[in-house]
Amino acid sequence: MRRREFIALIGGAAVAWPRTAPAQEAGRTYRVGVLIPRAGVIVAMFDELRRSGFVEGQNLTIDWREYSLHMDLISEFAADLVKSKVDVICAAGDDGIRAAQRVTTTIPILGTTDDMVEAGLVKSLARPGGNTTGTSFLSADLDGKRQEILIEAVPGLRHIAAITDSNRTGARLRALKEAAHLRNVDLSIHQIAKPEEIPAAIDAAKASGAAALNVLASPILFGSRQIIMQRVAMLRLPTIYQFPNEAEEGGFIAYGPRVVRVFREVMARQLVELLRGAKPADMPVEQPTKFELVINLKTAKALGVTVPQSMLLLADKVIE
Repeated sequence: MRRREFIALIGGAAVAWPRTAPAQEAGRTYRVGVLIPRAGVIVAMFDELRRSGFVEGQNLTIDWREYSLHMDLISEFAADLVKSKVDVICAAGDDGIRAAQRVTTTIPILGTTDDMVEAGLVKSLARPGGNTTGTSFLSADLDGKRQEILIEAVPGLRHIAAITDSNRTGARLRALKEAAHLRNVDLSIHQIAKPEEIPAAIDAAKASGAAALNVLASPILFGSRQIIMQRVAMLRLPTIYQFPNEAEEGGFIAYGPRVVRVFREVMARQLVELLRGAKPADMPVEQPTKFELVINLKTAKALGVTVPQSMLLLADKVIE
């Protein structure tokens, strides 16, 4: 089996229909509001905007609002962006997108989250409707695939844990439990609502008897990945992550799209179209089409895990 066939995802990417919109207006300063857990990789989107003629400090102003440490203020942050008369709101995560949708039905919202349709943030991928479009990360399918990878990568597992944020639906979590049961593996699930709850949730996972951890898709968990890596290293708990760069940063194993590439190649293009006047209701929600498996053997050695050769052969990148 070829590595690129390691996962077969139904639906693939939304069709990138040809769209036309006028160029930016000479002499005008555009204003973008950003409502995200942490800045991080979204900066790549604004780096790419320069190629299209939108330059911060010249004809572009960016209003930043980071909410991971201030979940109670997220609605206030969204309202502030509307008051500042931004042209587009870039929002990440279900909470961020919903907060933006509550305060405006007219300002375009460019969202990125796990599953835009399942969360009820858009009507469909092809025809999102309303004032919201963006990118979905296929998280439901990938969470399950990462669980399969984790079970294969750590031979002899009988009990694993998953850490998730409070947005994950019960149906999806039940499906993960059923899939683990079919592999004769018990799955315990530990939910968090804010970053400060993460260490205790990981401790509870270890105390439950879990011998490995699946970090389910979540902007909050991704933004807190260094906290997670430090905790699981201390507990010697093999852990799989959402994006390849997390294994490159010291995580044990990761599978998913290159998130920086998504922001640079997809989200930046979508933002340019919205700034130039495109209607979000007519812009399909897009999905990543390239996925990578990265295994960090340095971390595996520190954890005392011997990764099977069959799994190493599937990897796009092995860090030794």
